Amino acid sequence: MPSSPEDTTNHTGRHDPSGSPDSLILHATDNGVSTITLNRPEAMNAVTWDQRERVIALLSQASADPGIRAVVLTATGRGFCAGADLRGAPTTGDRVPGDVARTIRLGAQRLIAAVLDCEKPVIAAVNGTAAGIGAHLAFACDLVLAAESAKFIEVFVRRGLVPDGGGAYLLPRLVGPQRAKELMFFGDSLPARDAERLGLVNRTVPDEELAATARAWAQRLAEGPTRSIALTKQLVNASLDADRATAFAAEAMAQEINMTTQDANEGVASFVERRAPKYRGI
Repeated sequence: MPSSPEDTTNHTGRHDPSGSPDSLILHATDNGVSTITLNRPEAMNAVTWDQRERVIALLSQASADPGIRAVVLTATGRGFCAGADLRGAPTTGDRVPGDVARTIRLGAQRLIAAVLDCEKPVIAAVNGTAAGIGAHLAFACDLVLAAESAKFIEVFVRRGLVPDGGGAYLLPRLVGPQRAKELMFFGDSLPARDAERLGLVNRTVPDEELAATARAWAQRLAEGPTRSIALTKQLVNASLDADRATAFAAEAMAQEINMTTQDANEGVASFVERRAPKYRGI
């Protein structure tokens, strides 16, 4: 079982010698942007139990840390994430009824929920193949950038499995039920350009431009009104499961909460004073 990965950088982006140089998760925070990088290129970044727990912890830290104002989730090598690697997961002996459902709830679903619930905007920079839970990890992000060589695969049907990691929740909301069923019933490889056309990807860029584009987008978010963006994310995510009255009530309450922030006051003041706003994320 691989050891628990640790940060290899501190909050200034400099290398931290206390971290392992071959960490399964690379992490750096610089200029308000937290970058989380899956680092098992030899396994196409199939995510291990340890990696999953580390990503969940880093997303939770991003929510609580006022110095983090945007998150980028990416990977090394040719694959973004080829799915789940269950080797190394804790074992409890013989399987009993309920074990599978419990494993899904505490594993894949927690990972996807951590992205959806992160209080900072999360950008997926998809550098290569995103299959199974790897595709759902990207689709759960607020914005998705993809390299031209990237592809997305709902691989579950190829193994006779039911999609997990929130796939049957995410895809219909992104592309509608008919398209979602087509992707999940056939399990065909979906090139990045086609994923963009369907609305699963915000923008496809040349491979060599992916990191710079993700950095530029994240920096724009990090310089924005962080609490306003967090509340907007919450409203949009919740709206898909709410009726109009509930959505309108949530919107009004979000405005009430947001107007107590310094950034909201700065935004209004900058408009009145005809100058560019200087948001601090509070």
